[in-house]
Amino acid sequence: MAETVLTIDGLRFAYEGKEALYTDFSLEVKRGECVAIVGPSGSGKSTLFELIAGNLPFRRGTIRHGRLGWVFQDPYSSFHPSYRIVDQIADVAPTGKMQEYLPDLGLQYTLLQKLPHELSGGQLQRCSILRALLMEPELLLCDEPTSALDNLTQLETMKLLIRFLDRLGILLITHDLELARWAADRIVDLAAMKADTDGNFIGRAA
Repeated sequence: MAETVLTIDGLRFAYEGKEALYTDFSLEVKRGECVAIVGPSGSGKSTLFELIAGNLPFRRGTIRHGRLGWVFQDPYSSFHPSYRIVDQIADVAPTGKMQEYLPDLGLQYTLLQKLPHELSGGQLQRCSILRALLMEPELLLCDEPTSALDNLTQLETMKLLIRFLDRLGILLITHDLELARWAADRIVDLAAMKADTDGNFIGRAA
């Protein structure tokens, strides 16, 4: 049986003075599984990631997870513009296994010695994935990781991410329902959340 890398049980969260985004939300992600979180702006997609990362307090429920890695939406804003990519990766992750990952990611070490603006968006997002993998995560949080890329590069990037599912679980935020259907084992549609008989809210997974 696959190891569970994320368990959310009975989560309740609301921003001060606002209607609750989550009142009784539960979710489980296992190693080897990609789960997509979809929904319109304001539905709580990015908030869920912040809750998992421990950056926001919640009123009720539990969140348990293994080691986290993160791939952000805009690769250019996730790297400092003024010093080499390899040095930025070394600042946050051990680099001993770097050479093992480079062929799978289609990267050459010479690219890592450049500044971020010297790479294409697709190349730089692969560097983001490399940085995340070197942190040896059990759960990889992917926040719109392809939305800043052209269509062909989007597909290539998702194929790269899925290639590593044997060692981790992926929780994917995306506004692109077609991408979610292609990439994910399960889809949680926050727009489809509905009141149950107790007045709580339950997520509907597709």
